[in-house]
Amino acid sequence: HREMASGLSMPIGYKNGTDGSVGTAVNAMLSASRPHHFLGINGQGQASIVSTTGNPDGHLVLRGGSAGPNYHAEAVAQAAASLAAHHLPTRLMVDCSHGNSNKDYRLQADVLHAVAGQVRTGSRHLLGVMLESHLVAGNQKIPADLSSLTYGQSITDACIDIDATSALLAELADAVRAAQAVPVGV
Repeated sequence: HREMASGLSMPIGYKNGTDGSVGTAVNAMLSASRPHHFLGINGQGQASIVSTTGNPDGHLVLRGGSAGPNYHAEAVAQAAASLAAHHLPTRLMVDCSHGNSNKDYRLQADVLHAVAGQVRTGSRHLLGVMLESHLVAGNQKIPADLSSLTYGQSITDACIDIDATSALLAELADAVRAAQAVPVGV
């Protein structure tokens, strides 16, 4: 995956390990930022050697892990320090779901409130959030009779609904505006 990521002309997020450590993601970012050569398929569908120039647009995604959540200010600062030590950009994203919400979709709001608080008080390390979101809250199993599916409700991970998503994103936008009103270094 690192080789493929090195050839994509778009930002790529690298999630921390399932234990919560950032080392694997940092190494993936370093690897993908450099040129690679690997066996692939060309535009005519033939096997070929693919050469990439490297993708400098990687960012770390803090998803929590078996050691617990890692969205709080101390964990963000530690992750940014690890990125800086490897000469990587120190801006990162927080996954409000998964390990950071203890896999309870309803706790995503608590995570976002904490992230918005960090942004509001001047953290320059946060570039965005990930939310598990859909039209209808929760999730559902795929039934034998597909016509009984609830339209707009996830069939995979449980999600917050669109109204909660809108409110949370508005809160984050308010935090960004408040942070932008304060001069850097103050």
